[in-house]
Amino acid sequence: MISCRLPKGMAMSNVDAGRWPQLFVNLGIASFFPFLKWIRFVSKESLKADLMAGLTGAVIVLPQGIAFATIAGLPPEYGLYTAMVTPIVAALFGSSFHLVSGPTTAISIVIFSTISHHATPGTPEFISLALTLTFLAGVYQLGFGLARLGSLVNFVSHTVVIGFTAGAAILIATSQMKHILGVYVPKGESFLHTWYDIYLGFGDIDVYLAMIALATLASALITKRYYPKMPNLLVGMVVGSLLALFLKDYTDGIKLVGEIPAHLPPLSAPFFSLNTIKMLAPEAFAVALLGLIEAVSISRAIATKSNQRIDANQEFIGQGMSNMVGSFFSSYAGSGSFTRSGINYEAGARSPLSAIFAAVFLMLIVLLIAPLTRYLPIAAMGGVILLVAYNLVDFHHIWNTLTISKAESTILLTTFLSTLFLELEFAIYLGVLLSLVLFLAKTSTPKIPTLSFDGDSHSPNRKLVNIEQKPVKQCPQLKIIRIDMSVYFGSINHIQNRIARISEIERVHHILIVASGINFIDLAGVEALIAENNQLKKNNGGLYFVGIKSYVYKFAAKSGLVRKIGADHFFDHKTEAVAEIYKRLDQSQCQSCHALIFAECD
Repeated sequence: MISCRLPKGMAMSNVDAGRWPQLFVNLGIASFFPFLKWIRFVSKESLKADLMAGLTGAVIVLPQGIAFATIAGLPPEYGLYTAMVTPIVAALFGSSFHLVSGPTTAISIVIFSTISHHATPGTPEFISLALTLTFLAGVYQLGFGLARLGSLVNFVSHTVVIGFTAGAAILIATSQMKHILGVYVPKGESFLHTWYDIYLGFGDIDVYLAMIALATLASALITKRYYPKMPNLLVGMVVGSLLALFLKDYTDGIKLVGEIPAHLPPLSAPFFSLNTIKMLAPEAFAVALLGLIEAVSISRAIATKSNQRIDANQEFIGQGMSNMVGSFFSSYAGSGSFTRSGINYEAGARSPLSAIFAAVFLMLIVLLIAPLTRYLPIAAMGGVILLVAYNLVDFHHIWNTLTISKAESTILLTTFLSTLFLELEFAIYLGVLLSLVLFLAKTSTPKIPTLSFDGDSHSPNRKLVNIEQKPVKQCPQLKIIRIDMSVYFGSINHIQNRIARISEIERVHHILIVASGINFIDLAGVEALIAENNQLKKNNGGLYFVGIKSYVYKFAAKSGLVRKIGADHFFDHKTEAVAEIYKRLDQSQCQSCHALIFAECD
């Protein structure tokens, strides 16, 4: 269920006007139609704010849609169709108030990479396969959402996304060099082969095309620097088009995008043959996974600013529905856009209506200015795409990762390099696999610090401290440790080794485990703890637990752990535990001990 917490500034004055949606909420229908929850709170003020934010978003997405479709190997209008249909459906069925879905760079290049193996970019066959891939990706996403698998996104490291995006940015820039430099590069060339072909054709560079691309890039950068409220990409494309008009008398090598059809997204039909589904199913899974990671990550990032709770499962459903529906309206796979979502929030959007308004305004704009795209040079598009690719690279995060964490650096570099030199869908799988390996590595080697009491032995409020952080006296017969992770099949070997070192090397056979950090114990953990307790009992010792969570204790009792170790080995408070364990220590050693850290030692 999505939270009804409203973003700052969204009024509730319109509740009376929305009594019919409230009826649906009471009947439980709103669980299937989440927009019935927030539409009740739309007011005149929020409606005005959403209209202005939507207009801003429409202007921004116009050049982006054309650029992203070009990256995907599709006719330019398909990027605009995606920006018209996908955000409407995603806004209605998602959970985020500010997420704007549509074409994105990462998914666009994955579309190009996967479909180009089966068909020539831009051809009807290529388009048909792209729509089929979109539908299949939507099915995966919807299935994940209905199965309540939204939490799985949490296991994918953000570093994977950063590494993949950086690699995709370089691939995007590389794909545009032939348009910017006028150098012939065969279709379907790998990253290295493309640059080798550019090197061989360096002497044949078309200076005029390079001038158009650089002028587009420079004007977009200057606009962004000095006039941040203006649509810098659109300004860059206008400047590039004007320069192309001036240079056309000096060269005939300037190719134009061509006129975009001035109509709304036409109906389309994905190709559902069994062979096509078998061929595209693995690749669709990669697209679905990448889209979900993007959408949930972006929605959560913005939710931290807007004070909204995000339901990942509902977001999965929204993304799945948007791609499935979009595939029948000439839209290819989309996801959440960080740029458009961020601008949407900064522009004052208060509800998902802003994304819907942006799509509607885009429809109107396309109907009015579509004929003007005939003057847009492909080289100018290349300059715009270069800027888009540059903005994809998170230099700050990359630098921090490389300088702080070796493990994260390995994931970053592996994902980055695999994106450049391997199939993109494989790069995504590899990155996800590395994330899971890192997660399992961390959970299988939990921190097990040694603790001891600090302060006066008779003080009832004294605390246990980590002896590595503050060296204090320890009892030579009782070792106190804290386990900060769950005890399961992956971590139990690490825990057993720690207990064995205490018993065999330090010769301490009474071990008190501070168990407040243990969230669960599985059957493998139960068996291992029983075995370790039995080993300690041979030396008149044992395992003891203090502060164990109630639900963990219930499982421990049900599984036989409490019975086989002994109910008298489990304690609620550390003072109670020490008092009881002290009675079981070797009193002859206590007589000659100088540590005297327990009240019982006096």
